[in-house]
Amino acid sequence: MTVQPNRDQQRHARRLHRWLVPIAAAPLLLTAGSGSLYSLLLEQNIDAFWLLKIHTGNFGAINLQPIYSVMLGVLTVVVTVSGLVMLIRTPAR
Repeated sequence: MTVQPNRDQQRHARRLHRWLVPIAAAPLLLTAGSGSLYSLLLEQNIDAFWLLKIHTGNFGAINLQPIYSVMLGVLTVVVTVSGLVMLIRTPAR
């Protein structure tokens, strides 16, 4: 038995997805970019510790470290689930 979302669920998922993706993309790209750049610099024997602070959510005056990883996880799950709901088509009647 497969679960098929109805049109209202798909519409709600699409609205949520369109609203949330731009918000979720920024911290996800920042985290991926800072982690990758830190690794590349470390291979060149350059210790850019400030990149690790950005990578973990410490933005100077704004320190999100206590909630940053949970926030990234929740955003990733919500965007993924809303995208999957949009992919599942409701059969034509």
